[in-house]
Amino acid sequence: MNQRDGDRHKQRQQKLKQTVDAKVEAATIDKGVLLVITGNGKGKSTSGFGTVLRAVGHGLNCKVAQFIKGQWECGERNVLEKLGVPFEVMKTGFTWNTQDRSADIEAAEKVWQQIKPALADESVDLVLLDELTYMLSYGYLDLDEVLEALNNRPAHQHVVITGRACHRAILEMADTVSEVKSVRHGFEAGIKAQKGVDW
Repeated sequence: MNQRDGDRHKQRQQKLKQTVDAKVEAATIDKGVLLVITGNGKGKSTSGFGTVLRAVGHGLNCKVAQFIKGQWECGERNVLEKLGVPFEVMKTGFTWNTQDRSADIEAAEKVWQQIKPALADESVDLVLLDELTYMLSYGYLDLDEVLEALNNRPAHQHVVITGRACHRAILEMADTVSEVKSVRHGFEAGIKAQKGVDW
């Protein structure tokens, strides 16, 4: 890189730094955030678990509810439980396997009632509601009850919600929404789910 290119690069980076610094200075609200990770791509739950791991690394008290999944071994649960993070797990597997709506509703309600107190607990810093979106779109849980619990949680408490097709009401109340887009998935090419990568 010649001197002229180096100078231009430095000028661009200085301008970028000024923009970023101004945004950092303007962000003055300190509160618990509601994060939604949705979309059709792979990695929503993994991202949610990564947030829990980060929080635990900073000494935060976290709790996790896993809806839909639960029959397979879960690498993230293996690690996080060893770090003292309690899990409430539906343990029914995918709905296309159970094919029993009433049993799925009962299992979802049980997990919801187990995790709901955490959403009112001042000592809990972060709650992950993994795959909650399906419970609402399938009508397994009452939307108004979930919204009320999210709205009334402690002011400092963070909540991460994962899953496809997140309900509009939750998207509107969320502070941060990320959409994971699928470009290609190995499963569509006949590659079976890989331990340590897919689960």
